Amino acid sequence: MGIDKLHNQFASIEQVTDQYLNQKTTVGSASQTFNGLTFEEILRQKKHPEELRFSKHAENRLSDRNITLSKEQLNRLNSGARKASEKGINESLVMVDSLAFIVNVKNNTVITAMDSTDSNENIYTNIDGAVIM
Repeated sequence: MGIDKLHNQFASIEQVTDQYLNQKTTVGSASQTFNGLTFEEILRQKKHPEELRFSKHAENRLSDRNITLSKEQLNRLNSGARKASEKGINESLVMVDSLAFIVNVKNNTVITAMDSTDSNENIYTNIDGAVIM
C-alpha cells in the first residue's frame, strides 16, 4: 500500500486546474497570453508605449494658447519622448519646432505645452533632460 497507492488516488495540481478551470497550463510556453497579449508584446508596450497621453493641464494649455499639432509634429513629439526614455530621462523638455513640451517620461504623459516664441522667458524647471526634434 505505500506511496504508489497514494499517487494513484489523487489528481495532480495540473489535472485539477484543467478539470475545474477548463484551462490548459503550459508553464514556460512562449504562447501564454494575458488579455490576449503574449509576454513579449506586453514587455514591448511597457518599454515603448505607443503614444503619449496629454494631461488635462496640457490639453487646457494647448487650447488656451491656440496650439494645434500636425500629425507630423505629434509623431516627432512621440519620437522625442521615446528617445528621452532610452536615455533614462524622467522629466524631459521636448522641443518640436517652436513648441515646448514638458513630458513625464515614466508615465508617458505630456504635462504642459507652450509656444516658446510667445513666452517672455525661456526658462524650464524641474526637468532632467531635453530633446530637440
